[in-house]
Order: sequence, then structure tokens, then C-alpha cells
Amino acid sequence: MSDKKYVSMWGNAISIADRRPENYAKNLTLRYPIHPVFNGDKIKITLDNFCGTEAVTISEVYLAQNQKNGSKEIKKETVTAVTFGGNTSVTIPKGEAVVSDEIPFEVFKGHDISVSMYLGDFTEMRSAVLITGPLSKGYYSVGNHAAEEELPMNDTRSTNWFYFFSNIEINTDADNRALICYGDSITSQAWPDYLTLRVEKNADNKTAIVRRAASGTRILRQYDNITYDSYGLKGSIRFPREAMVSGADTVIIQQGINDIIHPVGVEVNPFRPWSDLPTVEEMIEGYRMYIEKAREYGLKVYMGTLLPIYGWRTYEPFRDDLRNALNDWMRTTKEIDGVIDFDMAVRDRVNPAAFADGFDSGDHLHPSKKAYQRMAETVPGCIL
Repeated sequence: MSDKKYVSMWGNAISIADRRPENYAKNLTLRYPIHPVFNGDKIKITLDNFCGTEAVTISEVYLAQNQKNGSKEIKKETVTAVTFGGNTSVTIPKGEAVVSDEIPFEVFKGHDISVSMYLGDFTEMRSAVLITGPLSKGYYSVGNHAAEEELPMNDTRSTNWFYFFSNIEINTDADNRALICYGDSITSQAWPDYLTLRVEKNADNKTAIVRRAASGTRILRQYDNITYDSYGLKGSIRFPREAMVSGADTVIIQQGINDIIHPVGVEVNPFRPWSDLPTVEEMIEGYRMYIEKAREYGLKVYMGTLLPIYGWRTYEPFRDDLRNALNDWMRTTKEIDGVIDFDMAVRDRVNPAAFADGFDSGDHLHPSKKAYQRMAETVPGCIL
């Protein structure tokens, strides 16, 4: 029996980039530093065109060890070509993903690696996701610099958009595993990164944090117009695909607030009718859809309660009533393995509809850096 297996050590949802006139790129290098939390000796990466409307061709892809964590400089002697069916270039049909060949490559816990890719010809930049946090930043450069040690300063900018790149699996010790963090913008922001930094402190850590999150997404609805299609896909399309993670045994689901806050009526916004506002029962059925699919995949399910929204621009008491009813269901249901009470961790003690002092980013919907750190601390150690 082998003492190693493939485990996803990093991952993203693939969603829809904001539609702009400059929707195509050419002669562009993308470089993404990735922070490993355990060792491995072989890698497979997934490139994904799930939300594309046409095929895309990735001209070249390389792995390399970073000179230092988070930097855009790599160690030249470690640059390794990634192949797909033996080819250095790969064309990904619309709506599909490709997994690379198995690439021998040493990965060391706590030492960043980079995935660099070159887009030679015109490429539709649609399949992407926006993520932020201390471990979530990439770079793009004009020209082909994918195998170069340094990206040219004058032709390089940082970016939080991750294009086409959705997963890394490494061949690692058989007792290593992945934990999925699934959700919307609150999860596509910093708390999964802080959770990664938390588990890394454990010398015997066996857990990688795989983020599957896309801003603006809802459980029950999606927008089918170019004004809001970057708010992503509904849960029944997203979850079955995103929860299928090699080596994963647990998922934390923290989603639902956008279903509550988006509808405002067509007289205010023609794309956001009141008919989109769900009932408590409809939302619970959406959660049950997630639970059922997670069980099919052999995953334990933990639900994260919905955070305060007092002061948000569409705040109304009836929205908070819906939020509280869903949180009460999460806290009491026997249908899941446990609840992570993010709401309790970050809310104000006097006005529980609002964030506690220092925990509001300023928009009254998204947490502050301090609050994201608290969320990561709130995840029980027994599931890490």
C-alpha cells in the first residue's frame, strides 16, 4: 500500500470576470505565488475555462520555487515546464477544465512556489475569480516572462484576479488532507488565508485549506446579464463542481447573505426584483442541497453563521429577521456535523445586528482584517 496520495493543497472557485470592453488579453504573463502547508514531490495543476464563452489557449506554464514568500521573483534553477498530454501548450474548450500531467517537483512546507503562464494569442479573460488576503496576490506582465527569474518592473503590476487557475494537487503523505472553505465574497476575502497561517503553525499539520469562493454569489439565484454576471453562478451549479476536491474530508459553508440583501425591486434596479427574495424555507432547502451533495462526496459539513448587516445600504429589519432565522436553524439543526458561529464571534454585544467595534470594514457587510483573523480563530481546532 502506498504511503502517499494526491491532495489538493490550494484551490479557487472559477467564476466570471467583470465584463469590460477590454475583455481579451494577448502577449501576457501571469504569475501566482502559492503557499504550501506540507511537503510533496509531484504536482498536478488544473486550468479551468468553466465560465468561458469560447476556447482559450495557454501557450506555456511553469512551476518554480520562489526566492522569498509572496514575491514575484523565482529561483531560475527550479523552473520546471508543466505539460498537458506531453505538450507545453494546451487549449481548453469553453466550459471545461484540464489537469496537467504529473510533474516531478519538490514542494516544501512554508516555502512559496509560483505558477506562471503565458498567453500568446488573444485570450478571453472571463474564467476568473477575485480573492484577497495575506496569501492571495498575483502578478501580470506584458510579454513572455513566464520562465524568467524576475518580472520586469516597468511592465508588471500586481493583481488579485486569478485567471484560469483553480487547483494544485501534490503527491504527499497519505495522512494529509484538505478542508474546503465554500462561500461568497466574505470567504473570497481574508479568513481562509488566516486559517492557512493558523494551521501552518502546527509542526504536525496535516491540513490544507482549499478556498472555493466567489464574490456576489447566491445560493438560489444568479444574474444572466452583463451588468451583474460577474456576481457569479448559483449554488446548484457551483457546489457540485467546487466541492469535488482531492483529499478533502470536510467543508465549511458560509454563504447566503447575498440572497438576502440583493433584491430591492425593479423600480429601484431592473435586475433585482422582489421575486428574488427567498423565504426561510427556500434558503434551508438550498442548504440541504449542499448538505446532500457534500455527503455524496464523503464530506463532513460545518455551517458558518451569517454575519451582521446593520448599516449596509439595503439593510432593513426584515432582512435581519431572515438572517437570524437562518442562523438559528444552523445552530439547532442535526443535519450537519457542527456550526461555526462567526456571527457570535464578530457581532456587537449591545447591538447584535451590527459588527463589534473594529470588526467592520466600513461598508457594514464585509469584516475588517481584525474580524477576518477572529473568524479564522473561531474555527474549532478539532476539524483542522
